[in-house]
Amino acid sequence: MTTPRRLVLALMAVTVAATACGSGSGSGGSGAPTVRLLTHDSFALSDGLLDSFTEETGIKVEVIQGGDAGAVVNQAILTNGNPQADVLFGIDSTFLTRALDASLFVPYQAVGLDEVAADLQLDPDQHRVTPIDYGDVCLNYDKAYFAAHDLAVPAGLDDLVEPAYRGLLVVENPATSSPGLAFLLATIEALGEPGWEAWWTKLRANDVAVVDGWEQAYNSTFSGGGASEGTRPLVVSYASSPPAEVVFADPPIDTPPTGVIESSCYRQVEAAGILRGSEHPEEAGRLIDFLLSTPVQADVPLSMFVLPARGDVALPPVFVEHAAQPDRVLELPPSQIEAHREEWIGRWTDLVLR
Repeated sequence: MTTPRRLVLALMAVTVAATACGSGSGSGGSGAPTVRLLTHDSFALSDGLLDSFTEETGIKVEVIQGGDAGAVVNQAILTNGNPQADVLFGIDSTFLTRALDASLFVPYQAVGLDEVAADLQLDPDQHRVTPIDYGDVCLNYDKAYFAAHDLAVPAGLDDLVEPAYRGLLVVENPATSSPGLAFLLATIEALGEPGWEAWWTKLRANDVAVVDGWEQAYNSTFSGGGASEGTRPLVVSYASSPPAEVVFADPPIDTPPTGVIESSCYRQVEAAGILRGSEHPEEAGRLIDFLLSTPVQADVPLSMFVLPARGDVALPPVFVEHAAQPDRVLELPPSQIEAHREEWIGRWTDLVLR
């Protein structure tokens, strides 16, 4: 779900609730072990959650944030076998095969995994990674714009290349943005070869705007975000953008200004794994159990604006009411993504930017 993962987090001012951690040797005071958690910059849990884990287990947690999800995985691969951390959180299907091929993780079957749907389990045979949350990258639209212009909301990808929608869409560059890459993968899955290239060629001719990342797209270019003064009423964002708009609105609102085009949604599942060479594999496993525990799973919707991997955890009312939960989502196999990711990005760059 990583991230640049991932997920409507620039709408909020969140801080990581990390326990300040011990010495460089990986152990805290009084001999208590310290587990290091390597993750992306969008990781956040409510204040006190990691403290409660320490109180319950005696295990301290040091959170190391290393940029976007791709950068975090690359860091871990560079230190493979002698890792800078014990657990990595934030890997998704975009980089999964690269990590598994590098033997980055050791198998671990987490407590609570039986409550996770089979279609969210990225490594069901060996359990080298454990699903923690998921989110859908989707086209969002500005409700007020379409109402004011008496214009139908696009039903799907095919509509976006029609003259009526010229100059209305902003997307993120897949070379620099996690949602941008997810949207490119969505078009490849939906339109196939060579249909996706022809579609992007038409979209470029229809005056699509391309920016580097989600924050610029949603908060500066899109017209529907509460913090935005943009002019384009269509944007690549998330299924969770509407509840985020409600939660962070000032003054408060009951109805989000944004809607979601559900036929465009591409699923991202975020997982955690114990890094091979960890000095504290047992404690690392307990941390993964904690990330999959009910308290954390119940926290992630309003901390990271993603959905819990466990199916037995109730969603907050604002998510039930406002988050899009499409019946069908677009997905590509991790092995196919790994085999073609750089090639696809290169072909997209030639078509859209050059």
